[in-house]
Parts: sequence; structure tokens; C-alpha cells
Amino acid sequence: MTVTLIAACGGDDFGKIRNLRSAGETIICFGDSLTEGVGAGEGGDYPSALSRQLALPVVNAGRRGDTTADALERLSDAVLSKNPRLVILLLGGNDFLRQRPRQETRTNLEEIVLRVQTQGAIVAIAGIKLGLFTDEYGEIFEQTAEKFGALYIPQVMKGSLGSSSLKSDPIHPNGAGYRLIAERIAEKIKPLLHEADRLRK
Repeated sequence: MTVTLIAACGGDDFGKIRNLRSAGETIICFGDSLTEGVGAGEGGDYPSALSRQLALPVVNAGRRGDTTADALERLSDAVLSKNPRLVILLLGGNDFLRQRPRQETRTNLEEIVLRVQTQGAIVAIAGIKLGLFTDEYGEIFEQTAEKFGALYIPQVMKGSLGSSSLKSDPIHPNGAGYRLIAERIAEKIKPLLHEADRLRK
């Protein structure tokens, strides 16, 4: 009954999400400069804002400049070693900027998801639109989530780079922009954690 009500209200079917009963403890945001919080002051990054909204500790494992290949390389130390319960991925921007082949991005992202899930953690993938007129990488996020039973959070940056009041430079939000990202992620994560907590009891 709980799953049905959540699905009806939020449009999410958490029955498809892998590792809902995860025994891990840590919520980790893993990504590049958008996770690190480039363009915001101290505590203005989206993981910090998400922590405040969830009233739970959240680890910021973002590193500026990371492609999906870089992220895969540091996954063990940055994420897997920290007993993750939920890992939120926000990656792909630097793959687009450096014009990495889309198949390479897809393969790296899939490997990251698989390794995190093998560790026993839930995975959420934050989708972003890459490119002004086309979105050649965008489908990778949604399709990977669907393939591996991860939670997909669409268009977390929508509008944040189109307004001068929400961005610090052409490709990075400011504190207000990061708060908007956190709100969009929290909207999907709160019911997910609620259901996961119910299943752990």
C-alpha cells in the first residue's frame, strides 16, 4: 500500500530500484565541479544544501574537472570505501565539454553504477541537458538508470544557467542555483529514503 501511494503521488515506482534495503550508512554526492560547488561560497554547494533539506549528513565527493573516466578511477577511495547507502551521481558535463565519445561516457557511467550497486548501495542519477540546441548525452543518464534499476532525477539544472541570478559563470550555478538543484534532487530522494527506511524496519 505504501509503495502504491508513493508511486501515485510522486510518479516513482521504487519497486524497480536496486538495493532499497541497503545496509550502508552514508549518503554521497559523487561528481565534478557541479557537485564540488564551484561558483558558490562555503556551504553553498548542492550537497550541503541537500543535507539541510534532508536533515541528514551528506558527503560531498565532487572534484572539479572530472570526466566519467576520472570519476571511475577514484570511485573506490571516494565512494566505495565510505560504506555508502545512497550515491547520487552528477557527471557528464566534462565529457561533453571535451567531446568524449558518447559510448565512452555511457560505458564509464554504467561501470560506476554497477560497482556502487555491487557494494550494496542505492544509486540515483541526476540528469542534465548538455548543449544549447541538442542533447546528445542526455539520454545516457535516463537509459542507464532504467537499465540498472537506479533512480533517475531529470533536468536538475533546468533554468539555473539561463538566469544571471542563479549562475556564477556560463557553466556553473551560484549558491541560489545550487539550492535549486538540491531542491529538485530532494523532491525525489525524500520519498525514496522514506520507502527504504520502511523496508529496513
